[in-house]
Formats: sequence, structure tokens, C-alpha cells
Amino acid sequence: MHQPIMPDSMPRPAARYAHATLVTNPARWLHTAGQVGIDADGNVPDGVAAQAKVIWHNIAALLAAADMSADDIVSITTYVVASAMEDGLAEAMAERDTFMSGRLVASTLLTVPALVRPEWLIEIVVVAADQKAA
Repeated sequence: MHQPIMPDSMPRPAARYAHATLVTNPARWLHTAGQVGIDADGNVPDGVAAQAKVIWHNIAALLAAADMSADDIVSITTYVVASAMEDGLAEAMAERDTFMSGRLVASTLLTVPALVRPEWLIEIVVVAADQKAA
């Protein structure tokens, strides 16, 4: 079971995430590389929100290939180009929340001056822990 950890002795998180996620007896782990908003045809849509939608679609594919789902995600790290922060960040976080179906997991948001390609505005890394025997 994945359990959000949010002690009363700490301030509440700044958004819809948990300060930590406790994983009991994981059978398998999946660590993704940073995913950027490139679709299967090599297209990169304009804007943070549109790229986030593609990224979550690609993360779903990675999870499915590992016989996992969003329910197995325990940690999310999101990198957003600082100059694009006003370009749909709220919508991008809503994409995350929708993908996670309201589940709270450990999550970190960082701003960066740039990603490797100028058209990339957001990059997301997830860690998933599966408690089913392989």
C-alpha cells in the first residue's frame, strides 16, 4: 500500500501532493527518465499545458509496458522552464491531478532556465512502486 505522509507538525503542502509517500513491501520499482512533450509522431505542441498532456500520455504508456498504472506512482518531479511558468502551469498541474485521480504522492516542482531543446517547456520524472509479485 502507498500511504501519503503528512504530519500535523508540518505545514500543509502548497498544492495537491503529499510531503512523502510510504511504500510497504514493494515488489518492483519503475524509475522513468525525464519525459518531455514529444508525441509518437515526433511533434511537440506549443505551451506547457499541451506538452504536459502528451507527457502524461507517454508516462501511461511506460507504466502499462511495466504492467503498472498511475496507482503505482509514488513520486513526481516536474521541471518547468521559468520563462514559461505563466504559459499554462495551472493547467499542467491539473493534468497531473487528473492523471493521478486525486491520489496524493510526493511531488516536487522546479523551475529551470531551459531544457535541452528550446521547444521543450516541461519535463516530468516519476517513480512507481508495484506491490504485486512479478
